[in-house]
Amino acid sequence: MASSYDNDLRLNEQGTGDNSGSWGTVTNLNLEMIAEAFSYGTRAIANASTDNITLADGALDADRSMYLRLSGGGQACTVTLLPNTVSKVWMIENATSATLTFTQGSGANVAVLAGQVKMIATDGAGSGAVVYDLLTDVNLAGTTVTDIITANQATVDDIDLNGKVITLTGSSGDTATLTVAADGALAIATTDAAAAAANISITADGTFTSAATTITLDSAGDIILDAAGDEVIFKDGSANIGHVSMDSDNLTIKSLVSDKDIILQGNDGGSGITALTLDMSAAGAATFNSTVTRALTRGSIDVGNSSGVSSALAAGGAATVLTSDGTDIAWAAAASGGADPVVFPNLASPNNTYTSSGTWSKGSLDDDAYVWFYLCGGGRGGFSDNYPSTSAGGYGGAALLVYGQAVHFDGAAYLIGAGGVGGNSGGAGGYPGATKLTTTSTQGSIVYQPYDTTWNDTFATDVPNKIMLSVPTSIVNQTTTLISGRTKTPYDFIFAADSEPTGWSGAETQGNLYAWSRASPAGSGLYATNGIFGGGGGGGRIQYGGNSFIQPPGGSLYAGAGGTHSGGNGAVPGGGGAGNSSAGQAGNGGAGNMRVYHV
Repeated sequence: MASSYDNDLRLNEQGTGDNSGSWGTVTNLNLEMIAEAFSYGTRAIANASTDNITLADGALDADRSMYLRLSGGGQACTVTLLPNTVSKVWMIENATSATLTFTQGSGANVAVLAGQVKMIATDGAGSGAVVYDLLTDVNLAGTTVTDIITANQATVDDIDLNGKVITLTGSSGDTATLTVAADGALAIATTDAAAAAANISITADGTFTSAATTITLDSAGDIILDAAGDEVIFKDGSANIGHVSMDSDNLTIKSLVSDKDIILQGNDGGSGITALTLDMSAAGAATFNSTVTRALTRGSIDVGNSSGVSSALAAGGAATVLTSDGTDIAWAAAASGGADPVVFPNLASPNNTYTSSGTWSKGSLDDDAYVWFYLCGGGRGGFSDNYPSTSAGGYGGAALLVYGQAVHFDGAAYLIGAGGVGGNSGGAGGYPGATKLTTTSTQGSIVYQPYDTTWNDTFATDVPNKIMLSVPTSIVNQTTTLISGRTKTPYDFIFAADSEPTGWSGAETQGNLYAWSRASPAGSGLYATNGIFGGGGGGGRIQYGGNSFIQPPGGSLYAGAGGTHSGGNGAVPGGGGAGNSSAGQAGNGGAGNMRVYHV
């Protein structure tokens, strides 16, 4: 019988009478091959996509080793275990840089990744042979002790690790380490070799709960709270106390307990202070502990408007006033339950001056714009006295200031008074003409005229805040009304009334103002007087103690001065003419005018 090798280790099975004289040698070789099947061996894998591991017949061969370390290679390779009738167990170490896949027939294969070790077995079933991964679904009963465990996937019920450090490696240089310190303290650290973000993520399919005496979040960077439900909720036990909501990208801080406040506190120089309290039991009323400071520019103020929005009100135009709805309007339009504020003009700078009669139009002025009319009558002519030593000047023209809204005066007729003619050859000075303004409406008319015994007033209500200068006694001597149908107010201004109004004792201290306006002339024992709004008195001559004295003319603050003796004409507007001797021509009075001011 001839020798055969039909066994799983490819030993020499000697026939009867075989190997005469060398039978012992063959037997010893077989024993060595059996020992080799339990040993450690190495071999190189070809740098190709396929390679074979073939157990040699009746000869020592590293491929027969139970633990076989494979090196070399360089690419993924499919290794066929031959013959395909061999049923054997190997522990394969893949020391190459690529995956090695082991096959024997058309059955299942086993892949061993680079750097890994697997225990495999072949069933030797010929063309349909299978390679098995022997440690799949291994149940390690009892206690298993190991220094390092590396696994792609492990399913474990309970783990009792008797050690301080667990290192989890994701890829080369990327690790997560769990370290147990004294008193059971646990530290989790992640490391990324490329200095990228070695993050820690905890994902719960439900509620994530962390219970501890104190939880400290200590980050070298930022701490980010990302709530997909749009709310970060603060609880005390089971009660929701407050939350921060990001709904619709708005940041809302809310106290959730009824009538409980939101309180902002701080440390002021080592002392605790409550800077701000929002009282939720009082609709969120804010109480600041100290000053509320806002960056405002000079000339502006912080106001709330009708929409409840607080903002800085920038400085408006000149002569404006702030209203309750946060807007600013002209002084003239700022009436609120009382008389409009009076804005006095610069009398030296009228907008218009009229020296001949006509009709006044407001033009482009708004209806509620306020205007002043300064009416100055003509001055009286001087006297040419019959007494050589005495010659009186004429009195200055009287004045009247009228104030009101432009719409009241639109279309009013105005008449400019002429100056009086000076006397001649002992004659008296001529009377001047009056400057007057007449308004007309469906309710009647008003004639505004300084120093005239006739005052035509048929308006049911007068223009507010009229200022009259040198008005006649018949107008002001009334106890209840200033003008027919109009009750006196503390804002009526009477200048140079012939006498204090009857029954006004004490009332004049409530805003009524008196001042002489029409200046008296010189002569006949009088010194010429100065005017304020009306013209100055004319100069003259007086006889006193047997001597004759020349009296200088009066001046005026805003109108014309009187003429100089002898025979000087008064200045426009309203200056009185100067006196002269009985044989000479006395001075003429200055003509009046009307000045208009926009305020």
